[in-house]
Amino acid sequence: MKVYISVDMEGIAGVVHEDQTNPLDPRCAVEYARFRRLMTAEANAAIAGALEAGATSVLVNDSHWNMRNLLAEELHEGTELVSGDPKPWSMMEGIDSGCDAVFFVGYHARAGTAHAILDHTYSDRVHEARLNGRPVGEVGLNAALAGAHGVPVALVTGDAALAAEARDLLGGGVTTAVVKTAVGRQGARSLAPAVACRRIHEAAVKALRSRGKPFVIPPPITLEIDFVQTLHADLAEVVPGAERTGARTLRYTHQDYREVFRAFRAMHNLAGVSA
Repeated sequence: MKVYISVDMEGIAGVVHEDQTNPLDPRCAVEYARFRRLMTAEANAAIAGALEAGATSVLVNDSHWNMRNLLAEELHEGTELVSGDPKPWSMMEGIDSGCDAVFFVGYHARAGTAHAILDHTYSDRVHEARLNGRPVGEVGLNAALAGAHGVPVALVTGDAALAAEARDLLGGGVTTAVVKTAVGRQGARSLAPAVACRRIHEAAVKALRSRGKPFVIPPPITLEIDFVQTLHADLAEVVPGAERTGARTLRYTHQDYREVFRAFRAMHNLAGVSA
C-alpha cells in the first residue's frame, strides 16, 4: 500500500501567526525555525502511523510557501521527500505516481472561514474558489485532484474549523485529527506538540483501516474564482478558456478536473505577477 502525504504548516499545533510560518523574512527566522521543526515532527507522526497500518511506501510533498520547509535530515527514514517550487501539481506533486491513500497534514480552512487559524485559499489573492458552485479551499481543490487520479483522502489534520470543513466536503470516510481550536484568525487553544503528534499517529493508523471513496467532481466541472482585487482578475483572464463573469470573478469549465486544476494554478499565479 502506497501513501501520499501533503504537508502544510498553518495547521500545525502551536502555529497561530504568519511570522511562525514565514521562511523569507529574516525577522521571522527564529520563530520559523522552531515551527518548521514541529511541522517535520507532525509529518513524521503521520508517516509512522501509515507504516504501522501497513503502508509499504510513503511519499511526502512539502506544500507550504516556497515548499522548502521540512527538515530532510529529521524526516522519517521510511519515506521519500518532494520539495521545492514551482512543481506542476503544486501541493499535490507526485499524486500521479500511483498511490492508495492521501493524507493532508497541517492543513488550514478555506478563505473566509470564521474562527480558523490563518484561513486562506492558496494565497491572499483568492477571496473564494468554487467547484460546481460549492465553495472550496485547499482541501477541496487538492482532494478533487486526488480523486481525479482515483485516490481517496483518508486523513486530514489541522484546527477544528478545518476538520469540520473536511468532514462536510469528504463525508464520513475521512479521518480527522484536531490539534488546536481557533479563538480567532491569529489565536488558538492548542495541544502540546508531543500530544498532537500522538493524536496524528493514532489517526493515521485508523485512517488507513477505514478510508473512504475518492472525492470526484462530476463533469462538466466549473471552477469560479473571486479574486480580492480587480487587478488580479485583469492579470488572470488571459488564461485560455477563462471567462470574466464579474469585476473580480473568472470562470473556467472542462470535463477533466486535471485541466481545471492546471487552469486554477495558471490564473492564481498570473494574478500574483503585480505583487
